[in-house]
Amino acid sequence: MRLRHTLLDVTPLRTSPAFRRLWIGQSLSGLGGQMTLVAVLAQVWQSTRSTTWTGAVGLAQAVPVIAIGLFAGSIVDRVDRRRFYLLTTVGQAACSLVLALQGFLAPLPAAGVLTLVAVQSCFVAGGGPASRAFVPHLLPGHRLAAGLTLNRIAFQGAMLAGPALGGLLAGGLGVGGCYLIDALTFAAAFHGALGLPRMKPGDEPARPGLRGVLDGLAFLVRTPVIRGALLTDLAATVPAMPVSLFPVVNAERFGGDPRTLGLFLTAVAVGGVAASVLSGTFTRLPRHGPVMLAGAAVWGAALALFGMVHDPWVSLACLAVAGAADTVSVVSRGTVVQTHTPSELLGRVGAAEQIVGRAGPDVGNLRAGLVADATSASAALVSGGLLCLGVVALVGATTTGLRRSPAPAAGTSSGT
Repeated sequence: MRLRHTLLDVTPLRTSPAFRRLWIGQSLSGLGGQMTLVAVLAQVWQSTRSTTWTGAVGLAQAVPVIAIGLFAGSIVDRVDRRRFYLLTTVGQAACSLVLALQGFLAPLPAAGVLTLVAVQSCFVAGGGPASRAFVPHLLPGHRLAAGLTLNRIAFQGAMLAGPALGGLLAGGLGVGGCYLIDALTFAAAFHGALGLPRMKPGDEPARPGLRGVLDGLAFLVRTPVIRGALLTDLAATVPAMPVSLFPVVNAERFGGDPRTLGLFLTAVAVGGVAASVLSGTFTRLPRHGPVMLAGAAVWGAALALFGMVHDPWVSLACLAVAGAADTVSVVSRGTVVQTHTPSELLGRVGAAEQIVGRAGPDVGNLRAGLVADATSASAALVSGGLLCLGVVALVGATTTGLRRSPAPAAGTSSGT
């Protein structure tokens, strides 16, 4: 019994057929998305041989989400979320099909490929907030953390397996074949959402246009628990994101061997998967706010230690701990946010989460690179980790509701 309460809680998959179908569909679609990312990078590199162009791939993905995310979230809070998600899924699939056609028939120049990626990201900007609003409707409140953990482990699985499969398929079938398989995985996501019940936004749909966006921002500002949760996410990413430093750390500690560079991201992912597998240790705790703060603090401390140690294998162990802490923090933050957000605001708050999740790591990697250029990689890592600890402590000290944030009572639902 004790071991069962330590491991990943799969009860949502057993008890909610609708959640199970949605989870399977989104897991397959997420895997296809990672495969397409590899194919896009390969095609852009082959046509340009420019790291500037390959770097622009991330920009093409992020800018639409950041630019229109809040407006998309406002639409999600005005319409049937299921129908809106189905429309955005069709849009993403259509973009993948166009990518497949150009890959097979007449490869586009890099600018054309990035334009398609940006258009697809516009649909992601709407589909993401709609998808985030599903879980509180499908699961009772006391199963919310378990459902979010299952979504997290699906994301981690896609991150681990997707790039490898994408590389193999792009090398064997060409980038067109990789894009086509991604388009087919959207059929699974569409099927998973097709059987969902209608999901109206609530008793008070968002006002149209900018007014609805401003209403959502006002809610974020005046709700300390939600504000503190998003600030904790920013504290973990903006000062302490380490990915841009992995090449220089690899050169310093592994002699620059390209075969070891992938170990850094793998170590983070392995730690995250381990935390997901053992997620019963924290998803069943009575208060998720303190768990989120603790996870973010351990993330910062592990990265500061990663900057101080010089043994390569101890370095990888630090990254594994950081990855585990990140999963604890992300799942707990999602539980806190969705538990404290009224149904009619789930789309706009989900959009804010998505924007923070996109912008924070990008800004954090830029900060790390600039600090490392001015000082050293170790200084960038240590200062970032300590700054993360300081900001998390400040958020915890000034947000009483976050420290006392309770888990939903059994038998209740955070949705309608």
